[in-house]
Amino acid sequence: MKKSNCFREFTKYAFLNVMGMLGLSCYILADTFFVSKGLGANGLTALNLAIPVYSFIHGSGLMTGMGGATKYAIRKSQQDHTAANRIFTNAAYLAAAFAAFFVLIGLFLPGAIASLFGAEGSVFHMTKTYLQVILLFAPAFLLNNVLLCFVRNDGAPQLSMAAMIGGSLSNVVLDWIFIFPCRMGIFGAAFATGLAPLISMLILSPHFILRRNQFHLTKRPPEGRHLAEILSSGMPSLVTEVSSGIVMIVFNAIILHLEGNVGVAAYGVIANLSLVIISLYTGIAQGSQPMISRSYGRRDYAGMNAILRYALAATLIFSAAIYAVIFFGAAQIAAIFNSEQNALLQSIAVQGLQLYFLACPFAGLNIVLSIYFTSTERPRPAHIISLLRGFFVIIPMAFLLSWIGKISGVWCAFPATELLVAGVALLLFRREKHRQPKQGFPR
Repeated sequence: MKKSNCFREFTKYAFLNVMGMLGLSCYILADTFFVSKGLGANGLTALNLAIPVYSFIHGSGLMTGMGGATKYAIRKSQQDHTAANRIFTNAAYLAAAFAAFFVLIGLFLPGAIASLFGAEGSVFHMTKTYLQVILLFAPAFLLNNVLLCFVRNDGAPQLSMAAMIGGSLSNVVLDWIFIFPCRMGIFGAAFATGLAPLISMLILSPHFILRRNQFHLTKRPPEGRHLAEILSSGMPSLVTEVSSGIVMIVFNAIILHLEGNVGVAAYGVIANLSLVIISLYTGIAQGSQPMISRSYGRRDYAGMNAILRYALAATLIFSAAIYAVIFFGAAQIAAIFNSEQNALLQSIAVQGLQLYFLACPFAGLNIVLSIYFTSTERPRPAHIISLLRGFFVIIPMAFLLSWIGKISGVWCAFPATELLVAGVALLLFRREKHRQPKQGFPR
């Protein structure tokens, strides 16, 4: 692949996927804004306590979609269409299994989960309602994630982006309608979010109605080998999403102890903005994945490595721009979500924004390298990166730094973790490069 063509294709895929992921991340950001305006600090606290469950659902969908689509792209580039269709079929089986699991939890355990997360009083009832609605819509979230990933790898990144953005815009509009004119409260916010993936799939439907799809379901039972391949390739995507939920649970508990409900509400502003910013890096990484997997399947290592360089450069540029906006605009950003003009909430949120997002360049590097490894059928280093940043470093770091620096230490836990893991990620990359030079790693 010529360098100029490679760059143009990267720009197209990455831009479309970044825009789509930004739209997708607005599911929860729209909820945050409208809930803060319509239901105040208690509503914002309830939403923040419930969001980790959304991360589990979204992560399961991304694991199935990204893991399946990565294997699909490689087999398709090798002209093995039978194997490609089997991979899609097994991805559908996995999505159905996860959907059944979440629906059962939504039917029988939303109250128990709300209590486990620390919800009490009026906050408990709002948290339980939001959890139940989101869990019952899990089949729509999961199927939408799978179809978005496969359509993107099926040569239709524009349609995938349009579906993500269309679903999110509908969520914004429905949020306003359900919370304000209809006065449906927290149920309205959750219901709007649940309808969004259905609208997204309607936008994707012409790809199938007009028979442009090259992937199809096959009449075969679940196959252990393909299920294992999908889970292995998609695990870093799951860990990235689920870890954000786990981290929110841990941070909520620590901040609730340090600053009470107001502190949790302030963290809600930071956590939801973080979902949007991380989606930028995920968009760059996922936008690169189809090209990297295709180049890997064709043994076009020069093209594969060029895409990686473009992705890393884009990540650094985005990081510089994002942190400049956050550092100088922290007060204005916090005020948008502080409808009650709570001075303590404003103070905590401003400090948190300026410290927390020091992590930007390191988080971007970790996400891009993790997707790169999975796109080239090297899941082990991707698993290490994801597990370190998602569980094994961030959680003890949060407890340690909060003990040392109280609320300031909590905010510093995220950048400290991403910095340490970035160092490990670069060491893993160098090790893989020297151990497997013939596999296409840059010298």
